[in-house]
Amino acid sequence: MRKTVRMMFETTKVFILFTGCTILFYYGIMWINEEYSNYHRYDEPKGSAVKVASMIEEEDSSWLNRLLFFYHFGE
Repeated sequence: MRKTVRMMFETTKVFILFTGCTILFYYGIMWINEEYSNYHRYDEPKGSAVKVASMIEEEDSSWLNRLLFFYHFGE
């Protein structure tokens, strides 16, 4: 009888610990999600931002030149 009660008590402790950690993890993920959903990463940059590289579209530009440009600059 005592072993059964003690085992049920230990099982309840583990269940409460697991549930508490799960709830803490869930609300942590929700907080991070809410924090980054308000972050506007596509807004116009402030300050003196400059465009780094651009490929001028030419009529005689072939697919091979475009591919080499992509491999060289990563754009």
